[in-house]
Amino acid sequence: MDARTTERVCFLLHLRRDRIDDYLKAHEHVWPEMLEALRQAGWRNYSLFLDADDGLVVGYFETDDYDAATAAMAATDVNDRWQATMAGYFDNRPDHAMDRLTHYFHLP
Repeated sequence: MDARTTERVCFLLHLRRDRIDDYLKAHEHVWPEMLEALRQAGWRNYSLFLDADDGLVVGYFETDDYDAATAAMAATDVNDRWQATMAGYFDNRPDHAMDRLTHYFHLP
């Protein structure tokens, strides 16, 4: 992996506050086929963080090509099924509501 070609992606999502506990529970056992689809699509070092006070979710992952990685996930059946199960935790489908942040500094 060449650090010069790795995109570091950080995004925000906003959970419904009344669904935070259920959302966390749903992530205790992410489907193995979903994890494999993410890997196959080129998502690496994927982490999610939560501010439980207001439902702010911060996501981070690394990929060689953000557009290709998100398109690859969008093309999978397992992603459609996962997003349908996640929809009740958000005001809309989370993979369509990702607010991507601008990456401007990295200390290797």
